[in-house]
Amino acid sequence: MIEQILTRKNLLQAMRQVQKNHGSAGVDHMPVTKLSELLSIDKETLTAEVRSGKYLPQPILGVEIPKGDKGGTRLLGVPVVTDRMLQQAVLQVMMARFEFEFSESSFGFRPNKSLHQAVLKAQGYINEGYQYIVDIDLKTFFDEVDHSYLLQLLYRKIKCPATLRLIRKWLRSPILIRGKLVKRRKGIAQGSPLSPLLSNVMLHELDRELERQGLRFVRYADDFSIYTKTKADARKIGNAIFKYLKDKLKLPINREKSGIRRPVNFTILGFGFVPTYVKGERGKYQLVVSDKSWRKLRQKLKIITKKTTPMSFDERIRKLNEVQRGWVNNFRMASIQKKTQRTGWMVTKPSSILYMASLEETRTEKEKPDPVGNRTGASLCVEPVSNGWLGHCSKSNPGNYYYCR
Repeated sequence: MIEQILTRKNLLQAMRQVQKNHGSAGVDHMPVTKLSELLSIDKETLTAEVRSGKYLPQPILGVEIPKGDKGGTRLLGVPVVTDRMLQQAVLQVMMARFEFEFSESSFGFRPNKSLHQAVLKAQGYINEGYQYIVDIDLKTFFDEVDHSYLLQLLYRKIKCPATLRLIRKWLRSPILIRGKLVKRRKGIAQGSPLSPLLSNVMLHELDRELERQGLRFVRYADDFSIYTKTKADARKIGNAIFKYLKDKLKLPINREKSGIRRPVNFTILGFGFVPTYVKGERGKYQLVVSDKSWRKLRQKLKIITKKTTPMSFDERIRKLNEVQRGWVNNFRMASIQKKTQRTGWMVTKPSSILYMASLEETRTEKEKPDPVGNRTGASLCVEPVSNGWLGHCSKSNPGNYYYCR
């Protein structure tokens, strides 16, 4: 298997994918743009070290990012670009061996699978009458994966000692947190190319157990839920799965965030559920955007439109358009029209702030060309339409800016 990984074609494909992802530099400060030079000069040395088992991965750079709107941080691991390229090369060969046996109810980080498919699957179960939902939250899953058990699972499909030895070295690589190297004896570096596949390999054991019991479930990475028809069944299944996760997979559960939910109190991947209120339809639910997702959107808009944010007017417009396009595309299946019409803040706040910012730039920068064609009094059009909060209206729209009078 190691020879398949180290072929010139596979390494070039891995290099292009890493460059396409535009990741930041690791502890060696080497940018992804230098990968082509590395591969052309040191390819033979690098591949020889990997084959012989002498290759030593460099430490991982730990980066803390904000975690949701309730405070706290999430630790991401950024390997150096050389390790990222090699991990991508391993991933491309390993994926073919594991993908075909993964569950149809697993949707995270898989080809031809998506978040929207997972949400629609959950909605389908709920509308079929499975409305007692076992919602289980794994506590810091990526930090709790047992290395020995994971390597045993990998050995079922990978018999190549050199490949397993390389993966073990990546799992054990120390992480640099605030200038201090920390040893790792469990957990997967969240942020490496190989981590999504390794997490699916680990949680595939959970999928197999749920399928063995004939249960209806949806899993997206470490986010999973089980759908039952009665509360008694939900309680019984929840206790059994809790015991399985604790004893077999050695994964702790966040008890505060786990429990038995009804559809109106349940959210999955940013979506919520409300009754349809259609005559003749009972027990049917439609998709809506969860309150947490609305708060995240408002927070992003506030940052972009805040007058103290050091950003030019054109940059604000570009950022605002990126956020709104991405948000609407992500929640295009949900019913959001009435919510956007009621939420006046979303219409007035961005347009008023950006209009004042444009006036301020006009006063400070003389003879600056007007992006809307030297028209006075132009402002951003943020008008709720049938499919959500979009930055355009039926009026003429010059250039690439969403303006109208």
